[in-house]
Amino acid sequence: MNKLDISDVPELASLSPLTEAELTVYAYAVEQSGIDGEEVPHLDVVAPDEAEAAVRSLLKRRLLLPVRDGGLRYVAVPPDAASEELARPIANRARVVRHAADRLRDELLPVYESGLERRLRRPPFEELHEVTAVRKQLDRLAAEARFEVLTSQPGGGRTEEVLQEAMARTEELLKRGVRMRTLYQHTAQFSASTVAYVEIVSRLGAEVRTLGDGFMRMIAFDRETAVIELKDNPRGALVVREPNVVAFLVSAFELMWGQGEKFPENLGRDQAILASDKTKEDIIRLLVLGEPDKVIARRMGMSVRTCQRHIAKIMERIGAKSRVHAGYLLREYDDTLARSVPARSDGADVGPGAGTGAGTEPPPETVSARDGDR
Repeated sequence: MNKLDISDVPELASLSPLTEAELTVYAYAVEQSGIDGEEVPHLDVVAPDEAEAAVRSLLKRRLLLPVRDGGLRYVAVPPDAASEELARPIANRARVVRHAADRLRDELLPVYESGLERRLRRPPFEELHEVTAVRKQLDRLAAEARFEVLTSQPGGGRTEEVLQEAMARTEELLKRGVRMRTLYQHTAQFSASTVAYVEIVSRLGAEVRTLGDGFMRMIAFDRETAVIELKDNPRGALVVREPNVVAFLVSAFELMWGQGEKFPENLGRDQAILASDKTKEDIIRLLVLGEPDKVIARRMGMSVRTCQRHIAKIMERIGAKSRVHAGYLLREYDDTLARSVPARSDGADVGPGAGTGAGTEPPPETVSARDGDR
């Protein structure tokens, strides 16, 4: 328990222990039924200067009361009456504060109980199976966001339709001071509409980075709620409110964010070559694992035809005669690439970027009917 600081309450100084001189003067006043004003400097019990100081202190403490009966006289006041007099101003203020606190409590209690009831009614996990329901949930979460929105968006560039719809929401969030961070794949740098969108939102304060393969589609609001895609329904979403799971998802995002690179403001020749080389490196990793073209294309955020062109150039460069031969040569060339990608246990695409999950687009980039963008 913290020691009470009497300096915070001026009246408490008057309730501190009396000095020896004050006790002596007070005892004298009780015994003599008072002290004449002219008698104070000449008291035999204490020195003159101590006597005057003691009388002033006892007056402040309400232990002496000045009265006039033809002259000035100080009479002693019982301690219980003096303490009651000293405590009265504090008690009055306490009643005022207590009344104000009770009024505030009465105003806020229904709000608190209503919010608590709504929170407890919400399940820790909620499946949404339609794009419309997902969009409404994301709109609500975006409107309620207080300080942070995190989004990770594998799948390459975004369609112009989706980005135009996203712009108003993005501006509204950023103008409210909500921090926004977004992860795209390297291939998004080759999408003119995505580049234009990133340029605008970056000027408004958003932060955008790119990464290769290996991250999931997710959006997190204020580190309290996360929205991820459903495994077997790319048009739906799973709303996660369980604190431990949300914390895990946010930690995964932070890990990926730390590995990402700032979205380039200008995609010059050198940057384009670098992005292309990084994309090829990610394709090589997936080739080593024996992934089919469709899976590689989906995980790299590109069309199957574009992916096949990359694969053909890689095979030509290493002199491979077939996909099997390419996998063997690449594994021999750099076995560390194979160890850098998690192994699969069920033959399915286990990369966290698997699927396109239209339902889990973030509010700055809320999905519309995106059948052509999946």
